[in-house]
Amino acid sequence: MSLSRRFRSLPFLLAAALGSSVACALPADGDTAPPTAAKTQGSGVWYEIFVRAWYDTNGDGIGDLNGVTAKLDYLQSLGVSGIWLMPINPSPSYHGYDITDYEAINPQYGSMADFERLVSEAHKRGIEVIIDLVINHTSDRHPWFVSALDPQSKYRHWYTWAGAGTDLKAISAVDGPAWHANGKQHYLGDFTGAMPDLNYDEPAVRREMIAIGKFWLGKGADGFRLDAARHIYDDLKSDNGQPAVIRKNAQWWTEFRQGLRQVRPDVYLVGEVSAKQPDELAPYLPALGSVFDFPLAEQLIASAKQEKAGDLPSLLTATYAAFQAAAGEDYADAPFLSNHDQERVLSQLGGDLHHMRTAAAMLLTLPGRPYIYYGEEIGMLGRKPDENLREPMRWQRTPGAPGDSRWKASSVKQGGDVSVQAEQDRPDSLLNFYRTLIHWRVEVPALRDGALRVIATGSPALVAYERAASDGRALVVHNLSGKPASFKLDAESAKAFSAIRLHSAPGATLAQGKLTLPAYATVVLQ
Repeated sequence: MSLSRRFRSLPFLLAAALGSSVACALPADGDTAPPTAAKTQGSGVWYEIFVRAWYDTNGDGIGDLNGVTAKLDYLQSLGVSGIWLMPINPSPSYHGYDITDYEAINPQYGSMADFERLVSEAHKRGIEVIIDLVINHTSDRHPWFVSALDPQSKYRHWYTWAGAGTDLKAISAVDGPAWHANGKQHYLGDFTGAMPDLNYDEPAVRREMIAIGKFWLGKGADGFRLDAARHIYDDLKSDNGQPAVIRKNAQWWTEFRQGLRQVRPDVYLVGEVSAKQPDELAPYLPALGSVFDFPLAEQLIASAKQEKAGDLPSLLTATYAAFQAAAGEDYADAPFLSNHDQERVLSQLGGDLHHMRTAAAMLLTLPGRPYIYYGEEIGMLGRKPDENLREPMRWQRTPGAPGDSRWKASSVKQGGDVSVQAEQDRPDSLLNFYRTLIHWRVEVPALRDGALRVIATGSPALVAYERAASDGRALVVHNLSGKPASFKLDAESAKAFSAIRLHSAPGATLAQGKLTLPAYATVVLQ
């Protein structure tokens, strides 16, 4: 789905680019040209929000939908084009990934009217809204499952029940028990017994899920983040990687997407498909159009932490080659650094802000629709267990100020300097670094829409790639190390690139075909 609503304001002005007029050139290697991501307007950057932890407008200590609406101006100033709301349906859990009613709002978060108002106000600001759709499984408290416990129920076949020959000790695809007992009967639940899997071989289930998707599109949602997208049929550990299982998953998601396109042709779907290699993600792209790029996330953090390109150049080339082979140009990558299931980026990087900035610079100059996890842009920390990854957003220097979520106490000792209030007016803050990078994607559309071609630098500390779109080209170079680094460019690209257009730190130079970058710096040449 192209982001049809244009980003309407750029309140954060970028610093002037360096004025070097020396030539630069690209080596001739890396001829593979991955496809251009689906055309977008604005920055094309998305932002993940855990509503419970975001902003509280009624004083009960729990973030709510009106709190998301109240902070839309913040998100607009950040420059994002869309937001992903973690589950907002009724649920017995704090996180919401076990749903009891697919067509209602968690009362702790507000009302359906609050949701519709949020969507309306977001659209006025050029921000689209997708919601988490958790349809691999329901809550064990969902009326469907409660009814299905009766073998005579019309919902019985909406779930999967063990038979005489079932191995009740089988391991699920996520390495836990696959079968769970209720009296003398056992049902399938990939994740936990509180999350019984729906049976997608039952036509009524498929029809119902498409109807639920259409319901939310009717309420104004622009699409969905699809939880556990690979596990619709990938239930047991023995199913992992099986071509027939992958095909059945893709067939369902194709049917789902086609159903939603009947009411919204440009519906945006992004799937959670956990994988180690890009060729494991690629089969889902024709069906969904976008999947989260887990292999790339892991490598971006490793390269930033080690201050070496490592396998990143080869992974980038392999990723876009695999995606293009599977989906042509009808896809948009969804790169990210971390999400609600993973330790926060800065924690993975040992609290090193130089490495944090490097990781952000790489993420936000890549193709597709990059995703930022709330609080990442101000440097929030968080390590497992999961609750500690989902702590209240830090708005004010003083914890517990009006509007702050109080759903749980902080597990880390970060002072008031790690807050929006402290960072918003400090030019050198991490928040304003993120703002700058996001707005680069508007100033130089090739960074948002261009195909990517890796450029060899001959230096383990440098990562370089050309971004080429129909309306322009750019060369992005990152110095991952704490020391100045340089490399010689060939003469050919001097015809295409003549100056440093953007830079994350002063001191970069182009002289006689040699590009030199200061420590931890990123430049964009045009």
